[in-house]
Amino acid sequence: MRAKLLVLASAIGSLGWGAVLPYQYAYAADTRDWGALVAAGASSLFSIGALVAAPLAGRLADRFDPVRVAVLAQLVGAAGVASLVFADVPALFLAGMLVFGLGLSAAVPAKQVLALNWSSSDDRRKVFAYKFTGEALGMAAGAFLAGLVVDLDRADGLDIGFLMAAGGFVLSSAIIALAGRMPLARAVATPLGRGLAAEGPDVATGTGAFGAVDAATGAIAVVDLDGDGHADAPARSRGALRVIFAQPAMRWTAVVTIALALGFYAQFESGLPAYGLTVLDVDPSAIGLAAAINCIVIVALQVIVVKLTAKRSAPVLLMGVGGIWVVSWLILSSAQFSPAIATALFVTTYGIFAVGETIYSPVLNPLTAQLAPKGMVGQTLGTVAALQTAFSAAGPLVAGVLLGAGLTDVFLGMHLAVSVLAVFAAWRVKRAMAAASVAEAAAASAVTQRRPGPPVPPVGSAREEPPTTPVDLVRA
Repeated sequence: MRAKLLVLASAIGSLGWGAVLPYQYAYAADTRDWGALVAAGASSLFSIGALVAAPLAGRLADRFDPVRVAVLAQLVGAAGVASLVFADVPALFLAGMLVFGLGLSAAVPAKQVLALNWSSSDDRRKVFAYKFTGEALGMAAGAFLAGLVVDLDRADGLDIGFLMAAGGFVLSSAIIALAGRMPLARAVATPLGRGLAAEGPDVATGTGAFGAVDAATGAIAVVDLDGDGHADAPARSRGALRVIFAQPAMRWTAVVTIALALGFYAQFESGLPAYGLTVLDVDPSAIGLAAAINCIVIVALQVIVVKLTAKRSAPVLLMGVGGIWVVSWLILSSAQFSPAIATALFVTTYGIFAVGETIYSPVLNPLTAQLAPKGMVGQTLGTVAALQTAFSAAGPLVAGVLLGAGLTDVFLGMHLAVSVLAVFAAWRVKRAMAAASVAEAAAASAVTQRRPGPPVPPVGSAREEPPTTPVDLVRA
């Protein structure tokens, strides 16, 4: 029940994204007449807020109750977006967008930790899949509803979108707080009374790299060695990033995350539409149709894909996602040579990308949590999310420069190469995890062989004879 409420809360919380972000650029630049620089700066500050907040909130989710972290973060986001109603000068608008980004992104790693806490190893991918689908529907619903009521010809025309976003955050926070007060049906016995389950059968147990894994539940224990009531992060003095990326599998997982983000998510809202409009000469209505197809495919296939891939390892599935990205960019590249069907190919590609998303979304976060250092699951999720946000924010700039300069082939070739890199990096994750499992098995075997057996008396020593009984005498 907790997981279902989390999915519902995540969907409602995403209303704000859809209700505000698609319209804020035109609102700031044209409606308010603050110019393109302020509008672009608002988007950049939103991304900066996300980049700063995610790792910090992840660390807080490790050390404190993630329910409180998620609730407080979303309430901060609600205050930030609600303040935009009163922003009459560019400085206040920029500050409100920064706080909006801080609150929205700070809640992400905390909710991911809750998804791990409130699910078992058997249904973990399903929970993340439903959560992703709910968020996609929430964003789509927010954009649709805001599109019906937003009036960008008036200075207060986006106020309804700001209030819708704030209300969504408040309602989402209330649902998460309610779920946090419900009894947990399957508690994991850890010093803090909560545990984070590792994803799937690939767990390497008993190693510091992968965390202490409970044999009965498959849970990554949150360890409190010093008795202060907080989860310990080993060797934190060495630097969080160095601890997180100490293992090759974690480093290559970060590469996969960045490559897949650059290969699609960074271009979803700007680069791909710009390519379609300026190079393929598609009708503007095709952009909206493509986005709708993307959402429809995700909703239609998510549950089916989760069932079909339930027994597949995460690295293999991520290799498949990278392969789907490669096919998509090849189709987009061929579209410029087929003007008659360019629009159809463009829209179809959004649907193909969506198939990859249905695989990517349930797999990546559980894999990241599995590889996280002990006691640093939230911080690891936040750090990886921050990397994804940073590179995604750079995507529109790269697309604008390349397409604006007429370097279409460079734009397409770069994203094709990035998608190939994602396949290679996922393969390296697979090899690194296999090597870690082999090393662990060898270590366990060595410990077993060194285990002492029963004591053997020295040669020539007197052995104590059993006492003679009447039966023995008769036999003699």
